[in-house]
Amino acid sequence: MFRDFLFLEKLLNLGRKIVPKPVFEFFQPWYHGFLALSGAVIFGWPSWKIKVIGVTGSKGKSTTVFLITKFLEEALPTSQGGPAPVAAIGSLGYKIGDREWPNNLKMTMPGRWKIQKFLNQVVKKGCQFAVLEITSEGIKQKRHLGIKFDAAVFTNLEKEHIESHGSFEKYYKTKQELFKKTKNVHILNTDSEYVNLFSKFPSRKKFFYSLKNWPDFRTNLQGEFNKSNILAAAETVKNYGVSLETIQRVLDKIKSIPGRMEFIDGGQDFKVVVDYAHTPESLKQVYQTLKSQIPNTKFQINPKSQIPNSKLICVLGAAGGGRDKWKRPIFGELAAKYCDEIILTDEDPYDEPPEKIIEDVASGVKDKSKLDIIIDRREAIKNALTRAGKDDIVVITGKGSESSIAVAKGKKIPWSDKNTVLELLDFKKNG
Repeated sequence: MFRDFLFLEKLLNLGRKIVPKPVFEFFQPWYHGFLALSGAVIFGWPSWKIKVIGVTGSKGKSTTVFLITKFLEEALPTSQGGPAPVAAIGSLGYKIGDREWPNNLKMTMPGRWKIQKFLNQVVKKGCQFAVLEITSEGIKQKRHLGIKFDAAVFTNLEKEHIESHGSFEKYYKTKQELFKKTKNVHILNTDSEYVNLFSKFPSRKKFFYSLKNWPDFRTNLQGEFNKSNILAAAETVKNYGVSLETIQRVLDKIKSIPGRMEFIDGGQDFKVVVDYAHTPESLKQVYQTLKSQIPNTKFQINPKSQIPNSKLICVLGAAGGGRDKWKRPIFGELAAKYCDEIILTDEDPYDEPPEKIIEDVASGVKDKSKLDIIIDRREAIKNALTRAGKDDIVVITGKGSESSIAVAKGKKIPWSDKNTVLELLDFKKNG
């Protein structure tokens, strides 16, 4: 039977290529809906046999999913004394119990039958929970259909994917679908000005969190945004009986989140940070957090009022060629405001010329004296590390823990910002 459905999927994909684009776009919602629901049928409606937690928002999803997973594992030990089997999907990768593997799809939320097949494996492994990062693109393509969500988490909302959705209103209405669909538990961030867009949908229980009510948690994670992510995860797992003591025990163990404000130690006398920041607000928060750590410098917006002994060196681009072009000059403006030296480079150009993307970012940098353009990402990082002195901070944003660079014609080039930094630091130290 399963082979018959595989044949049907191939037939549908072939039909998609043959059917004129305007016709396909008209029937696209039904096409994606059919694939999602048929996947649930084929794999036996696996989400009905476990508790599925969906996390959505413009930023913080990956970290929140990571933390929820760790908190649940610590709180629900198996009879053998080890961590409970908990599953997760997100841009940080896949996880089923003690098995983890990277997400190489360039797609945070798997499509078609992949997500239902994953949930089926989760059930077979004996997991009690699956924590999923839910994206607006995934909902737009109906990948959430056929999944029974026990809880929905709202982290925040910013302007993003506007070109894909057509408007900010369509973007947030797409995200609202998760809360319309989830009838049991809603967890909501009241620090967001848009919380009312998501709190109005009925659910059996609602929980709210805010930095204004920050518990006395100790954490190695830096930045106010990470405090918010911790609260989102903590409020979620408290609903499942996880104690504050257990949450603190986990936080003490976590030194960093892969690719999220991750400090890379290669034995150097300066700091290197890799972060996924890909929205103006997240980039701003990363820069503010790091700028405040510059030695002998009281952070102030006006750089003329301070003479720092050390500097913030920023490597950035604009991820996602062909999309969200509006934020490129804003990235440049933010870099100009907070960074002492700026290196613009390539990220994920897809089918758009990298030079054009970088030109758009550079248009926001008024003071060109602090700006360098190095298209090759490895060379850009190498340049930043070479010019860094004692107590400087080098921050590389846009890709985080991603394992490839997306280029033209759907090709992917294997890549890791972290591994590149470590290789170059080793070369610098021993070369």
